[in-house]
Amino acid sequence: MGDNIWESILYKWQVSNDFFQYYMGTGLIVIWYLAATIYLLVTEKRKPVRILFVYVPLILLLIFFNPLITLVIYHYVDTEIYYRILWLLPMTAVIAFATVEIYGKLKEKKRTVFAVVTALLVMVSGSFVYRDPLFGKAENAYHVPQSVVDICDAIEVEGREVMAVFPVELISYVRQYSPVVCMPYGREITVERWNYTTENALFDAMEAEVIDAELLSRLAREATCAYIILPEGKEIDGNLSDYDYETFGQVEGYMIYKDSTVDLEIILE
Repeated sequence: MGDNIWESILYKWQVSNDFFQYYMGTGLIVIWYLAATIYLLVTEKRKPVRILFVYVPLILLLIFFNPLITLVIYHYVDTEIYYRILWLLPMTAVIAFATVEIYGKLKEKKRTVFAVVTALLVMVSGSFVYRDPLFGKAENAYHVPQSVVDICDAIEVEGREVMAVFPVELISYVRQYSPVVCMPYGREITVERWNYTTENALFDAMEAEVIDAELLSRLAREATCAYIILPEGKEIDGNLSDYDYETFGQVEGYMIYKDSTVDLEIILE
């Protein structure tokens, strides 16, 4: 049993180390951060500054890499949550503070050179974030797909909430835009580690390669979904209209179907 505990500790320490290396990116920013921390540790005499920029970050790093603490924390939280401790490290603030401190101690002629060199070092220490495929030009002020805005606006009913089932590529945006359009499942359905013990027949029916009209309409109605949103051109076996889900509208590549047996204009008290 003792061997198993040590193996677990070593494994979790390795995971923490891997997370830190991944968090470092190119590594240059972390180098500047450690250099700035050492500089402040040696030169900074003000106690509040030392506590904020030196002692607290060092304690956080000791906690993060302590295998015993890691073992306890991993018991209660997911490994992908544990790395967020690193978000507490004030890297940008420490680097900026140390840079300004050094700049203020230099003579006039050296300040310009120091400022230019520092700016160049920061520029080459990372990557151009807008090249990331997850970044794109915002379609609206809400920073969600315009199709989500248009669909929610089309199905909202004043004075009450409405339930709608969306395709997987839209569900993470709906709640960001509308507080009254509800869903039978949300973003958690897309995160495997949150959903490993849960089966959702409605989700499976929505994401099937070929939609079974009878099955989808039945499951949607059981989930009290007044609306079904499907990608335009999605292959359907049968007709949703045969099961009282009539075509309600079409919005930017998506078809909206409404349960004709439900009167949404009845205001709930």
